[in-house]
Amino acid sequence: MEKIQHSHVQVRGLKLHVAQIGTGPKVVLFLHGFPEIWYSWRHQMIAVANAGFRAIAFDSRGYGLSDHPPEPEKANFKDLVDDVVALLDLLGISKVFLVGKDFGAVPAFMVAVIHPERVLGVITLGIPFLVPGPVGIQFDLLPKGFYVLRWAEPGRAEADFGRFDVKTVVRNIYILFCRSELQVAGENEEIMDLVDPSTPLPPWFTEEDLEVYATLYQNSGFRTALQVPYRCSQLDYGITNPKVTAPSLLIMGEKDYFMKFPGMEEYMKKGIVKQFMPNLDITFMPEGNHFVQEQLPEQVNELIITFLNKN
Repeated sequence: MEKIQHSHVQVRGLKLHVAQIGTGPKVVLFLHGFPEIWYSWRHQMIAVANAGFRAIAFDSRGYGLSDHPPEPEKANFKDLVDDVVALLDLLGISKVFLVGKDFGAVPAFMVAVIHPERVLGVITLGIPFLVPGPVGIQFDLLPKGFYVLRWAEPGRAEADFGRFDVKTVVRNIYILFCRSELQVAGENEEIMDLVDPSTPLPPWFTEEDLEVYATLYQNSGFRTALQVPYRCSQLDYGITNPKVTAPSLLIMGEKDYFMKFPGMEEYMKKGIVKQFMPNLDITFMPEGNHFVQEQLPEQVNELIITFLNKN
């Protein structure tokens, strides 16, 4: 961990926090989800650097140690796409492997669709091919009280989270999101109420890990984090013929709650997703949950490095 180097770079008017390790000629750019941060990729960054690649992860705008955009309520996925391309330009990187987890998969897919010339390959964890917009996740099929719908309501998550300190919020979300069922609150409860305070952290996520996350989210708060992804996923980004032709890998935990999204298991297991990613391989991990890269890092690292060496 101490070999990972940290810096702030000016990207499109904002200072973004960037973590890097390794000096290989091929570059792997990691894109985090929520409630994650650059640190979510700690195991993978060290492993791919040891395998001869240059690993880069950054805190998305408004997350962790990166600046908030001037108007967080207007932030959207296109901003993240433009940030990725601008960061690559700044660092003099012409082509890159993209690795995205959770909502970090979305800008990975979008960069591969809009800027295919910049992409050597795409690996995503926990999310099969989706582009944001009305034809992505069908919100009307999700159960009422589901966390995605609740947090899409301006002010609702802020009030829910505001009852607790930041560390408790992150702790609760990690406990909730590593379960295999959908997180649905009843009519008279909020998402944070779904966690019993006595529930221990999962064994692969230490109190020290939680402290790192809490410190980073104490710095940034949740203002931009609730906008991207939850409040901008239904915008129309004008992508009319989405297709990723780059070599691709989807790593999916069988116990990831995302498998229970309407139609998702069929989309992946019947190969429908390959209509959009013809060069996609899919690996299902029987014990994997939504945080598979932290839960089973050695297995995930082996899958990633095998893919990188092959492409």
